[in-house]
Order: sequence, then C-alpha cells, then structure tokens
Amino acid sequence: MYKINILNEKNTCQLEELVKIFLRPDQYEITRELEGSDLIRINESGSSDWKQVGREIYDKLSAMTGKRPEWGILTGIRPVKLCGELLDSLGSEEKVLETFTRNYYLSKEKAELILRICLYQRRILEPARADSAGIYIGIPFCPTRCVYCSFASNQVSEEEIERYLKALHREIEYVGRRMRETGIKAESIYIGGGTPTTLDARQLSSLMEEIGVSFDLSEVREFTVEAGRPDTITEEKLRAIRNGGADRISINPQTMKQRTLDLIGRKHSVEAVNQAFSAAEKVGFSAVNADIIAGLPEENSEDFRRTLRQVLALSPENITVHCLAVKRASRLIDIDPDFHYRQAEIVAEMLQDSRAMMEGAGYAPYYLYRQKHMAGAYENTGYSKPEKECIYNIRIMDEHQTIVALGAGGISKVYFPSENRLERVPNVTNYQQYIERIDEMLERKEKGLFTEVKKWQS
Repeated sequence: MYKINILNEKNTCQLEELVKIFLRPDQYEITRELEGSDLIRINESGSSDWKQVGREIYDKLSAMTGKRPEWGILTGIRPVKLCGELLDSLGSEEKVLETFTRNYYLSKEKAELILRICLYQRRILEPARADSAGIYIGIPFCPTRCVYCSFASNQVSEEEIERYLKALHREIEYVGRRMRETGIKAESIYIGGGTPTTLDARQLSSLMEEIGVSFDLSEVREFTVEAGRPDTITEEKLRAIRNGGADRISINPQTMKQRTLDLIGRKHSVEAVNQAFSAAEKVGFSAVNADIIAGLPEENSEDFRRTLRQVLALSPENITVHCLAVKRASRLIDIDPDFHYRQAEIVAEMLQDSRAMMEGAGYAPYYLYRQKHMAGAYENTGYSKPEKECIYNIRIMDEHQTIVALGAGGISKVYFPSENRLERVPNVTNYQQYIERIDEMLERKEKGLFTEVKKWQS
C-alpha cells in the first residue's frame, strides 16, 4: 500500500484521477500524514500549477511502476477541446505539439492525433451560431442491461414506458414552444438512451410526430436516433424513424463474436446485426453508425480484428471504436473490479489495429473523447467516411454550443458566448422521479435556459 500526500493542495480529486491510471484503488491511499517510510510526498515546493504537480506525480509513479501512460497527465474528457484552445492561444501547430509533449507529457502519437482531429473539425464545420442549439432526447430503457453499462438503463413494463412518454411529450412541447418564442434554432436532434428502439413502432411514430410538431425543424442539419441494440430493430420501427424525419441511426454490434455477446448480456446474435443493416439499407438513411468495443472480456486482438473486418464489410458511414470503461454503476466492477487495469496492453494493440484498418478503408478520425476507468486509460474515437460526420458529436465535445437535453438523466448545458462558459441545467436521472417532478423539470429550464436567453436579447 502506497501512501500519497499531495501537499499544499486542498482539492486533490483531479490529481487523484492521475494516480488511478498508475495504481489500483487497493494499492494506494491519499493521506495527510507527513512522515513514514512508505510515504510519497508530492508538491513539497508548494506549487499552485496543477500541471507541475501532475508532472511530479507522473514522474514518481512512472519510476515506481514502469508505466508511461500515453495521455500523460491529462485526465479530462475533452482533449480535442483543449487542443483548440491551445491552437488559438499559441497560433502554431508546432507549439501545440511541443506543449502537449513537454508540458502535458503526451506521447507524440496522441498529440498528433488530437491535433489532426482538431484541424479536421475546423475544416469541415464552422463555429456554431450563438442562437443555435443541439437537442438531446433521452429514452432510458433497454431490453436487458449489459455488464459494463453505467447509463440510465431500465427494464420496465409497457405501462411504465407509456407513463414516461406522456411526461416526455409534455417536455418536448414546452421546450419546442419556448425555443420558438426565444429564437433558439435547433441545429441537430439526437435521440439516445438507453435504447430508443425499445419503444414499439407506434410509440416511435408518436414521438417523432411530437418532435415535428413542437420544434422548428427548418434549420436542422441532422437528426439522429440510436437504434443501438440489433434485437430491438425491425423494419417497421426504422420506417417510423425515417418517416419522422431522422436521417441517421446507430446500430451497435459492440462485437461480432457470439460468445462475447452472450457473456456481456447482449441478447442478440451476430446474424441479427447483419439483418439490422439490411433493414436500414432498405429503409434508406444518409448515415449509419456502428459502435464496437476494444477490451471486452475474453477477447484477444484477433477477435477484435475479426469484428472490425465484419463491421467494415457492412460499410457503415461512421464507426466508433470505444475502449471498455468499467464504472462504479456497472455490474462488471462487482464481478472483477481490476478488469480494466489488466487490459492496457491488449487495448493498445487493438487501437493501433483499428486505426490502421479504418484509415485503410477510407475512414478518418473526426471526434474523440475519454472516460474515467477506461481500459489502459485510452480513448474513444469516432471515424467517418468523407462528409458523413455527426455534427452533434463534434459540438457536444467542443462545448461551444448550447445543448438542450430532455428526458430522465438529460443535462442541458447553456453556453454563454461572451464569457465562453457553460451552465448545467440537469433533469433528475430516475425516470419515475422525472415523471412525478416534470413540472419542476420545466421550471428548471425556464430559469436556467430561457430566462437567460431573454437577458442576452435585452
């Protein structure tokens, strides 16, 4: 057990996230002790620069463990956003790369990757208009819960889904009306979950109709629905989605190895993935995204390459390569709390393989984000065919546009352009509380979003 004292620092949360990349929770303790043979003293100089303190932690733990994490001292979710800020302030790609490698300890490969993505995004997408917003609508239901899942994902009766949809329709009507009245224009709409296609075709049609009636769609550039689980996809549901105006969907195999699907709690077959893609092609969408996961239980590098070859053969417009994240709310952490610590080496190989295979097939990395407790502390990367990038994904990671989130667990983020800051306006996560407290959710948006817009306009 290592005892680590981060001296002269009251808020150690961000720095402890860096410690967790090197050591498992049972291997260390953050302490205020000042003496001891096993004590690691950090920041004896009293520096107020978190980067300097982070580099000291990195150097000492790297020397102890032999590890040199490729993301250096960065623990944040949005490294591409940071890259953009550095590019604006430094004015030079060379200086950005030097800053990342020297000050943040990133590997040359990771520094070049996020700079490449940042430049790509700026080339294909202009800054968001001040009066624009992305719309997120959450459906917090799934047919089953995967072992790694930490999202709002409930298995409920048809009656409960109907109760939820009644409250959600009310929020959609209210938000759409207030957006019209305050002049906020929807640029993108994204229906996520959970698994939205847990709803039946009638419920999907009704939801899409409510969105079409409530929101001004005249300036919407893309409309995405996460179909997600292949076992929930039917042609009838896809037609309801497409007829309702959505032009993009996700079909998420996660893996094309049946043994793994059974192990992680995905109740679909590999053949169901192929059938879902065939149905999507028949219905006609401008873009289909497929998610796959690197580092799943019992999978080796060849399993992952085989999955990627099969997914590439289906030719989706977008493919997102996730690294397995084992979070506190997942069942996997109860089964094996150290799982993601052991996966670093194999996940690194999988990511290298995916980058080579994706780019060889004509896809380019267009957005990237990280999560806590990821295998190997690596990253999730979205790849796209030319001109098929998801605007919502780029905007939500860039954080220079208001995101209006509806439904249980939705967190709206109100962007103040003149101050370059965000304010969060959350809905409650529990779907039952959301139903019971829907009036409060509307009032939160009135105070936190629409009243603020009036101030900008006055």
